[in-house]
Amino acid sequence: MPEPGEATRPPRVFVSRARDSPEHEKSARDFAAAVARRFFLDGKSKSEIGEEMRLSRFKVARLLDEARTSGMVRIEIRQAGHVDVELFDRVQEAYGLTHSLVLDVDESDVQAQRQLLGAGCAELLGEILKQDDVLGLAWSRCVRAMSFALKGLPACSVVQLSGALMSSLRRPDVQEDSTIELVRTVAKIAAGPAAYFYAPMILPDATTARTLRRQPDVARAMGLVPQVTVAVVGVGSWELSTVHDALSRTEREQLRNDGAMAEIAGVLLDRDGRPVTSGLTDRMITIRPQQLHDVPEVIGIAYGAAKADAVRVAIEAGYLDGLVTHPALARELLAGK
Repeated sequence: MPEPGEATRPPRVFVSRARDSPEHEKSARDFAAAVARRFFLDGKSKSEIGEEMRLSRFKVARLLDEARTSGMVRIEIRQAGHVDVELFDRVQEAYGLTHSLVLDVDESDVQAQRQLLGAGCAELLGEILKQDDVLGLAWSRCVRAMSFALKGLPACSVVQLSGALMSSLRRPDVQEDSTIELVRTVAKIAAGPAAYFYAPMILPDATTARTLRRQPDVARAMGLVPQVTVAVVGVGSWELSTVHDALSRTEREQLRNDGAMAEIAGVLLDRDGRPVTSGLTDRMITIRPQQLHDVPEVIGIAYGAAKADAVRVAIEAGYLDGLVTHPALARELLAGK
């Protein structure tokens, strides 16, 4: 059987790399190539390109259309479905995202959604990650799917951002060593050092959590978190979160009453994008809210239209700089704008 991510390969966008010198950009084709390069490869919005190149947004849109129809831009479809260029443009511009990717998926097949979005994120990460970046990873099923789909990365360090969700979860696809293996797998592909540790994300009490944080491997990884330049995380609404499922009913209800409605790598946010602190906070080994907020580029993978409010809160509060998702969720995001 194929590994997750192999059955549905993500699309890749190719843009002719015309030179930017004035004599070449005098031609309409070279000028369109410069616009397309900024939009598809640099992740700039149409408005940003228009301001930089002194063009109207409508002129930029027309040049992008010409670049696609002329074959200058080639979107290679390597799975059943395609990139929804219009939606990813609209979402990116509406929310001021640095990067976005909206992929058609089978809305009835959750496992296929995870594999396809993870594979799409693998392509995106391969394009934006630079040598000597420090990549932070927090476990989610989509991030795990991304690790299976990765084919190559620039040489960089990889840091574990959260402890493992233990096997007491009621979900058979969550394994105790998933987080560690995720980091080790990606670090091997990147041919760089890996900072990982064997510890749960959620401990029974704050004292045990403090003790574990002092363990050398945990302290080393958590000490590297401020150096992370790019992070990849899953985004969940509170009721659909694996952290939610790891808690007792009493704890889940208390946190809901405290306002928890979004979860990213164990960071809980309320409807206004403020971190939700509780007794659980001191029992967790994971990236802190301010640390996550301070990472220069955080790419979130999210699926399921029911998570739209959580994703919106995370973006608007500044916790996400990029998003990989599918049309149903993208449309819900736009409807809320």
